[in-house]
Amino acid sequence: MFAAWGRWVFAHRRAVLAVSAAFLLASLASLLVGGRLTSGRIHGIEADTAAELIDRELPQAGASGLTVVLSHADWTTDDPRFQEAALRALAPLRRDPSVLRVRSPFDEDVSAVEASTMQSLDTHHAIATVALRHAATVDTRGYPALRRRIVGGPLTVTVTGLGAFRADLDAVLEGDLRRAELLSAPLSLVVLLAVFGSVVAALLPAGIGGLAVAAGIAAIMLISWRVEVAQYAINIVSLVGLGVAIDYSLFMVNRFREELAAGLTVEDAVSRTVATAGRAVAFSGLAVVIGLSGLFFFRGSYLVSLGLGGTLVVTFAALYALTFLPALLSVLGPNVNRWRIGGGAKTHSGGFWHRLATWVMRRPLLVLLPTLALLLVLGRPFLDMKVAIPDMGVLPASTETRRGHALLVEHFAERAATRVVMVVRFPGGPLQRRDRVLALRALSARVAAIPGVDRVESVVDLDPTLEPDGLADVLMDPGQHTEGHQLFVRDTVGPNAVVLSALTEAAPASETARSIVRAVRSQRRVADGELVVTGQSAMDLDTAAYLRARVGPALGFVVVMTMLVLLALLGSVALPIKAVLMNLLSITGSFGALIWIFQQGHLASVLRFTPGPVDPSLPILMFCATFGLSMDYEVLMLTRMQEEYARHGDNTRAVAEGLERSGRLVTSAAAIMVAVFAAFAMADVILLKAMGVGMALAVALDATIVRILVVPATMRLLGDWNWWAPAFIHRVQRRLNQGGH
Repeated sequence: MFAAWGRWVFAHRRAVLAVSAAFLLASLASLLVGGRLTSGRIHGIEADTAAELIDRELPQAGASGLTVVLSHADWTTDDPRFQEAALRALAPLRRDPSVLRVRSPFDEDVSAVEASTMQSLDTHHAIATVALRHAATVDTRGYPALRRRIVGGPLTVTVTGLGAFRADLDAVLEGDLRRAELLSAPLSLVVLLAVFGSVVAALLPAGIGGLAVAAGIAAIMLISWRVEVAQYAINIVSLVGLGVAIDYSLFMVNRFREELAAGLTVEDAVSRTVATAGRAVAFSGLAVVIGLSGLFFFRGSYLVSLGLGGTLVVTFAALYALTFLPALLSVLGPNVNRWRIGGGAKTHSGGFWHRLATWVMRRPLLVLLPTLALLLVLGRPFLDMKVAIPDMGVLPASTETRRGHALLVEHFAERAATRVVMVVRFPGGPLQRRDRVLALRALSARVAAIPGVDRVESVVDLDPTLEPDGLADVLMDPGQHTEGHQLFVRDTVGPNAVVLSALTEAAPASETARSIVRAVRSQRRVADGELVVTGQSAMDLDTAAYLRARVGPALGFVVVMTMLVLLALLGSVALPIKAVLMNLLSITGSFGALIWIFQQGHLASVLRFTPGPVDPSLPILMFCATFGLSMDYEVLMLTRMQEEYARHGDNTRAVAEGLERSGRLVTSAAAIMVAVFAAFAMADVILLKAMGVGMALAVALDATIVRILVVPATMRLLGDWNWWAPAFIHRVQRRLNQGGH
């Protein structure tokens, strides 16, 4: 089947090249149009539902806006010069169509009570709150223009808040992507030149990588106009796509050169290349797609868009490797070896890998047991993993958002305090019935008594001297509202909901803050209303629960489907099981190293990050991406071993010869993957940095310790059982492999 496809591509090579060129032009056109990317969200969890309710009921007090910190080293906030400069700086925002409302301590309609909370105790800092319209909180592309409109003049202006955080995160991600691509491309090219010893041969995989990534990003941009796509998806497309596309092309070009060197014609070499390396590429691509498809189990979350982006770019990488690349090789023929560097690279390593595999297989248990122990020791820190959703700390300390948050912590501690936000939904008119007001007051009293809660901030807590019945009388009659009541009613009472906030000094990711969330959620009924909770601590808990509920089915799907694909490819029952176990070993080691580095803080000064709990999505992303990527080397090695075993039926000899023919290529392919992933380790966003480091470690462990030591040792112990399967499996495998020998 694959051999026939190779001959078809050879016969229609010019048409295939023309179609590929047209597809490239379409991809470039889509990239110019761009897309509409959003921040990562998980729809349907309680914390997200409560946040949406606040944005809908109380848009002027929603959490997705901006906080503008205005500062002057000499002037104080009661200085007319400070006040005039602040009003001038904020004036353009009041006219901006994306801004719903601006409030500063110097506005005429701001009460003295509210104004006092917006000025620092040292009187050299003031804040203004900027509520954004919903469209501006979802699409952050307009933020840079909005930020440029705030000109402080003599005042120093620093903008923070969730809206600024999302915009800064998007900007940093874009910078990380550009930096990673600039670093990974030349590193990959250097490795390819070392492998092939030919400029033409080295440029082919690099070109296929660029084509695949361009197509993947273009596709995800187009899709983003219809469905919600997280900004992270672009980085995942580049991270995964560049590595697999170069690897697939490396396998194909290497095999084509081997076949030409063996004396085959160009047509026969193309056919043979597609039948062998092309078959491995197709199944490897399928394995990677299966791994990334595990992210589709997390419906309603941003992980789906990451899985979609990764799946698309891997599909494009395999398609280009099986269409455009064979067509180009058909045109180039022996010219693939043009522009040699040095004496040229050998296709394999003159017996080194053969000797290594033979040495391992003479003492399989002596090699296997210490190696397994080492991988388990490396994985031990994973048991201590702590998770928390990203906050300002994921951004570099130099970003304005993070600097602004630091100013809030220093000068406006209450505004920067951890808040457990309670939203009580009523059928309508939250303050129009006495029983509702009394129930809200009782709820506030119970929450205030929870250990760790410093105080509760709400409309029913504004005047603690009032008895419950007196408070109900005041709140039910707008005519009796004091200036303070009017302020709180405007900001915390909507048509169908009331917002209360429990303040705590505990960090959002701390167990104290999370225990407060759990305690508050035990009190769902408030008169005829229902309580829901949001805030960062609630997001942490809900995100972790959401992921835990789906991770089992997702990982089960990935493991089972991968084994079925390998069963069809290899015609063996034992090898798919062994391959999955080998992958789990390498992933375990890399996960442990990840926790050791990013949570426990080792190498923090080298990699330039702030240690802390890991993003809860990181282990899932790592598993789904790395599990499939590791199959590249497994498929390549096992198919070469299978070819040798089919020739002479000697398992030990097949393993040694298969490793000899693929060992150098696997090492080179791994070096390229590590170069690509390590480039992302230079990212400023911690999630991308951790992904880059973790995947580089996983590939390095997989291509060295696992493939070179563990695989030969286990295959020696299994002997001929490596290749056993029921007869009908062998029939399927032979049909797929027709023309490959």
